[in-house]
Amino acid sequence: QEELVESGGGLVQSGGSLRLSCAPVGSIFSIYTIGWYRQAPGKQRELVATVTSGGTTNYGDSVKGRFTISRDYAKNTVNLTMNSLLPEDTAVYSCYAGLGSDYPEYDHWGQGTQVTVSS
Repeated sequence: QEELVESGGGLVQSGGSLRLSCAPVGSIFSIYTIGWYRQAPGKQRELVATVTSGGTTNYGDSVKGRFTISRDYAKNTVNLTMNSLLPEDTAVYSCYAGLGSDYPEYDHWGQGTQVTVSS
């Protein structure tokens, strides 16, 4: 059963913008921290951005000031708006939902969506 439904991604030129959306199923949206991680070929997975159930956000250093994560309570989705995209932002972006590092058994992951930024 799919618990995190991802949408968005694709190909964009350097300097352009994209938006990713993650729609958790059931009670996950209101309780869990939700966000995005990314992994480029040959690199480790890294934090992009997360937002807690209370609305506190956290961003990876490489995307601060360019990406914005937000909760849409009307649609029960979490959106990641990516501006000023760079070729180094090219990666597979995966939606994450969880209760923090102390409770890994509650981690949920989406299937991932490709973001490609051309120079």
